[in-house]
Amino acid sequence: MTKHHRFLLKLHLDQINAFDATIAAIDKEVDGNVEPFPVAIEMLSAIPGVGGLSATVIVSEIGSDMSRFPTAGHLISWAGLCPKNDESAGKRRSTRMKKGAPWLKSTLIKCAWAASRTKDSYLQTQYLRLRSRRGAKKAVCAVAASILTAAYHMLKNGTLYQDLGANYFDNRSKSKQALRLVSRLQKPRIRSADHARGSVSAM
Repeated sequence: MTKHHRFLLKLHLDQINAFDATIAAIDKEVDGNVEPFPVAIEMLSAIPGVGGLSATVIVSEIGSDMSRFPTAGHLISWAGLCPKNDESAGKRRSTRMKKGAPWLKSTLIKCAWAASRTKDSYLQTQYLRLRSRRGAKKAVCAVAASILTAAYHMLKNGTLYQDLGANYFDNRSKSKQALRLVSRLQKPRIRSADHARGSVSAM
């Protein structure tokens, strides 16, 4: 190794040390800014696909006070996770997402991809159901919106995350089918009662 090689290696090592010092300074600044929100970060970390760093980004972007968003839908729209309203003469020309908060949106999309691989979870089931009809990209955006919706209600109400379960959609379908069957059974009775009243009136 020549003197020239040692000089170049020293330059590289100095750059690495400078980068390490910069990263340490940034980490210290971030830790100081999120210090008032440890509970919120810990709560959001319980959502499938959301890690500690992602929860920190979400809280830093939306805060912990949800009173500035009247509903979860307003927060989703602000984040740019809903299709933009691009219609003309009753025809929708585009279903592309809004531009919204770039750091928040990209973080939620990454969380959604991770959640889509979390077995036996509501979010994975939602992704798989939507992917078959709308494609992977739209499905993962819907999962990201669900994650943000959960975060909104958790921060607003101070509640912990409760997974609806992988069988949520099947159970819901069974409940809807049961209601439809009950409604069908009740219709003939209603018609029979109306017919009986009509016969009495005719007499």
